[in-house]
Amino acid sequence: MGKYIACICEGGAERAILDILLDNKKLIFSREDLIDEQVLRCRNGREFEERYLRKRYSDKITVYFVHDSRSEKFNLSKAYKHKVDIKNVITAPEIEKLIICKEGWYKNYEKESRKNPKLKPSSYCKSKLKVKTIKSYSFVEEYFSDIEVLVNSLHEYQRISKVRVNELSIWNLLK
Repeated sequence: MGKYIACICEGGAERAILDILLDNKKLIFSREDLIDEQVLRCRNGREFEERYLRKRYSDKITVYFVHDSRSEKFNLSKAYKHKVDIKNVITAPEIEKLIICKEGWYKNYEKESRKNPKLKPSSYCKSKLKVKTIKSYSFVEEYFSDIEVLVNSLHEYQRISKVRVNELSIWNLLK
């Protein structure tokens, strides 16, 4: 891990989870270690270059890019690739599987998704919880306000997920 760290999340739900973990000192890095001392919302490599890499950093920057797509890449121009170590943190298929884990709905979700292969975890959670804002920062922040519940859900998610050998999950970022 470099001296400088950027944690970039694709959406509000992921950002809320990382913020909860940071505020409870559960991650391998602290808020003070982060560029701007916050989780960034900057999915585009070019935007990240413009906003952060044009500043002078004496050491390499480690970027933890938290997203749900195995095919999505955080592309940087050749001029900056040597300055950044990108760590993909995959939440595939969706971060809402944490809610499924917390509620103990995994077997039922798997059964339903076999009947309907297009059933997304977020749609399943919306119908079960009767909440439209399932992906919102504020909903996730309140839902996982108990850090032990969040850590237990992350553990269960890691257990049931098909994390590939070369991938990281949020579980891998815990102390």
